[in-house]
Amino acid sequence: AEQIEKMVQDAEKYKADDHKQKERIEAKNGLENYAYSIRTSIADEAVANKLDAADKKKLNDIVDSTLSWLDTHQGANKEEFDAKQKELSRNSRKRKRNS
Repeated sequence: AEQIEKMVQDAEKYKADDHKQKERIEAKNGLENYAYSIRTSIADEAVANKLDAADKKKLNDIVDSTLSWLDTHQGANKEEFDAKQKELSRNSRKRKRNS
């Protein structure tokens, strides 16, 4: 009976760890997908024609910086990925508004 109880406790513990890991990976993937979607938007003629060269370059630099950060912070936690996505969103909106 003790062994079964320990197995149940371990399963609960691992379930929580798995959930936390899933959230972290989803946040990482969300940030990466968002960065690539911005890059795709910049390449789209309809959007590109609305941006001046300086804003286009700045947006590309922001995306490159984010992707570089992702490469070097694979082990970041969910909160770090979320904060980076908010930063990317804020900076990209600012650039798009300037156009």
